[in-house]
Amino acid sequence: MTNAPIQTSRDWLGSAHTSLLAWWMPKAAILAGLFVPVSFRAVIWIIALIWMGTACMLNAGRCNRTHCRYTGPYYLAMIVPVMALGAGLITVGIVGWVWLGVIILGGSGFIWWATERKWGKFS
Repeated sequence: MTNAPIQTSRDWLGSAHTSLLAWWMPKAAILAGLFVPVSFRAVIWIIALIWMGTACMLNAGRCNRTHCRYTGPYYLAMIVPVMALGAGLITVGIVGWVWLGVIILGGSGFIWWATERKWGKFS
């Protein structure tokens, strides 16, 4: 007996509205943050990462979505380099910020693909 229908119905990624609010709007904020000064950018990115990381971990608890167990902590860990760049501990230009954005968003996409390919959508 499988509980996949129950898991799917509880999965926030299954709802366009919730998915938009939990992940796509913060991702858009990260991209938009590239066009504001570094101090504002860091704040926007940190809030977006906290928002997405928390949403992933809550979603993992709701429906056992495989990748959410890994992307949640990943988003939260990515706050560290954002804080380092935002505080000026490491100085990079806009290209460095773009690369960090690629690492954050591309890395979470890779985690999604790899974990669900290996263990399935719900595990």
